[in-house]
Amino acid sequence: MMMRNILKVVFVIIGTMIGAGFASGQEMYLFFFSYGIEGLMGIIISALIMGIVIFKTFQIVNQYEINTYKDLLNLLITRKKTVKQAVNMVINIFIVITFFIMIAGFGAYFEQELGMNRLLGSSVLAVITFVIFMTSVKGVVKANELIVPVLIGFLVIIGLINLKEFPFLELQNYIIRTNQSNFILSAVLYSSYNSILLIPVLLTLKDYIQDKKQISKIAFISTFIMIILSIIIFFLLVRVDVDITKLEMPIVYVVSNMFKGLRYAYGFIILGSIFTTAISLGTSFLQNVSRNKKSYTQIAVVMCITSVLISKFGFSNLVNLLYPIFGYLGFMQILKLIVFRG
Repeated sequence: MMMRNILKVVFVIIGTMIGAGFASGQEMYLFFFSYGIEGLMGIIISALIMGIVIFKTFQIVNQYEINTYKDLLNLLITRKKTVKQAVNMVINIFIVITFFIMIAGFGAYFEQELGMNRLLGSSVLAVITFVIFMTSVKGVVKANELIVPVLIGFLVIIGLINLKEFPFLELQNYIIRTNQSNFILSAVLYSSYNSILLIPVLLTLKDYIQDKKQISKIAFISTFIMIILSIIIFFLLVRVDVDITKLEMPIVYVVSNMFKGLRYAYGFIILGSIFTTAISLGTSFLQNVSRNKKSYTQIAVVMCITSVLISKFGFSNLVNLLYPIFGYLGFMQILKLIVFRG
């Protein structure tokens, strides 16, 4: 029973982190692949930071019986109430914007791969997420428990197929460093913006956590899985034979052109990843801002309708513009969390 609870939590964590930006290759290119071989080290650094964040968050939640994100901020930030309110507002804005990005990613896949209007794809996901929101946390956990293991399995299979003919001896020649800034800073930014998304989600899972040993296992398994999946995506990006900056979803391009038999399987990975992230983020946002059941439903309706309208701005544009900005904003939160001693 304990191991099942551990896996339930791990699957929600992975489901939150492998959203549209991750599975499409956009995040991997922006934060790691553009740094060449050093990007692989960046992946490991980033995953280790996220493992520490997961461990520390659950440890604090258990020790101080934290129920909401506001409670966590009250513990971490000792300054004025207005500072706490400002931080909480920024976090909520980022969560809902990332939810919008997931909806846009769903629409982008429909447009790029199926030739359908992106608004149609966005509308489909908006309706499905609304239905899940009405089931609250249990529905989110169940959806992740069913979908995430399949996503991980598909990704591993595609990764192994890619490795069969992979040019390891000439790897350096295939990966061109296009970003001259610091790969360590980029890794920290990636983990810090992910922490903004993940910490509120972790708080919704507090009832599944019992002791420190359980927390350690969750942090370790989550870190290990994220390293493996990230490296798989990184190596798939090597196969891009066109200007990668012109692609909304570079990994979908690779699979469609080099592994045609797996095209629709990877389509499931993309759409499933987007779905699990959207429902996890949406639920954490709604629990953060809702005062009662009525306001929860009303905000959910407004959020889902707005997400369809915003999806017209384009998926890759939203990722490239907003994620690095929020990476800087999340940096202080990680520091506060890691150095917190109670």
